[in-house]
Amino acid sequence: MGRLCQTDGLSDIQTEILKTVRQFVEAKVMPVATELEHADEYPTEIVEGLKELGLFGLMIPEEYGGLGESLLTYALCVEEIARGWMSVSGVINTHFIVAHMLLKHGTDEQKQKYLPKMATGEIRGAFSMSEPGLGSDVSAVSTKATKGDDGSYSITGQKMWLTNGGSSNLVAVLCRTDDGVDEGASVYKKMSTFLVEKEPGFGETAPGVTVPGKIDKMGYKGIDTTEMILENHQISADQILGGEPGKGFFQMMDGVEVGRVNVAARACGIALRAFELGIGYAQQRHTFGKPIAEHQAILFRLAEMATKVETAHNMMVRAARLKDSGERMDVEAGMAKMVASEYCNEVVEASFRIHGGYGYSKEYEIERLYREAAFMLIGEGTSDIQKMIIGRALLKDYKA
Repeated sequence: MGRLCQTDGLSDIQTEILKTVRQFVEAKVMPVATELEHADEYPTEIVEGLKELGLFGLMIPEEYGGLGESLLTYALCVEEIARGWMSVSGVINTHFIVAHMLLKHGTDEQKQKYLPKMATGEIRGAFSMSEPGLGSDVSAVSTKATKGDDGSYSITGQKMWLTNGGSSNLVAVLCRTDDGVDEGASVYKKMSTFLVEKEPGFGETAPGVTVPGKIDKMGYKGIDTTEMILENHQISADQILGGEPGKGFFQMMDGVEVGRVNVAARACGIALRAFELGIGYAQQRHTFGKPIAEHQAILFRLAEMATKVETAHNMMVRAARLKDSGERMDVEAGMAKMVASEYCNEVVEASFRIHGGYGYSKEYEIERLYREAAFMLIGEGTSDIQKMIIGRALLKDYKA
């Protein structure tokens, strides 16, 4: 390991966990990542390895069978995994968001029902907020949960961009619910999160729940990204997260906040790997009688790449530590996500240029990273959305 992306103040347990994850990534992920990614093949053996390592329960408390680790530990593990293959980190990201939402907002019964099996990976979570015409405008959620005379609900609507949509068997779904609030209440108080159970796979995975198939993407391959169609799906009121309607938006935003730290960590992992590939290739490739790393143009580029990698890592670590301390960190999470994703793209492009024509070949790993980095700009909110969150918060803090 080089000097980049080192984190001060880690405990012996955290250090050992990260060492174990790094060894797993280098032995089991890196050798097969490019082949599986090009084939768009689900990494079944790698996922089983993640289960054995206990990573599905990394942040789930010990009382529910998890490891009870911090967001910082989780984020650093994600950074290591994304360094090997970003798609693998996606396998546990939405699972972790659902587990976090259950832990923070679920009823005691919901926690006891789901968290122990989520810790082992027996239950796999997915997170569903977006819709085909929704984009970043969460207030426009149209999937509707209508309350019946017996107190149960019927959900109808179409959801989009479900990571783990096929492999999951528990989906946290944001729906519009108008019951229990005044007609003139804020639209954000007319949303509820439902815990929808289904079978893994595609087609009709539960009565009234259809997962049509994988969406074909330019990158982020291997993992299943899907849409989900709900047609009069019957669900009991017990499956409302927290047991009370009208709190879904705020529950989802809490999940997205920690998800932004996750995406920042993924971007850090991709950027670090791109730097490693770039500086390695620059010392092997010779032009005009010397390694291209000795040409000033390449040397300056490497220095800029390393500085961006280090900056993004430290901002990600600070946001995670703030969340672990119990402080509000929406601004810091937004900053970390924005900087990490933008710098990730810049570092990957710089490494791509260092590789020259070979970077355009699928035989070289940088080609895959080039496609993966683009997703970091839009996952868990675009940079423009982060700027709105940051800017509005700053206006409050520095009110004239």
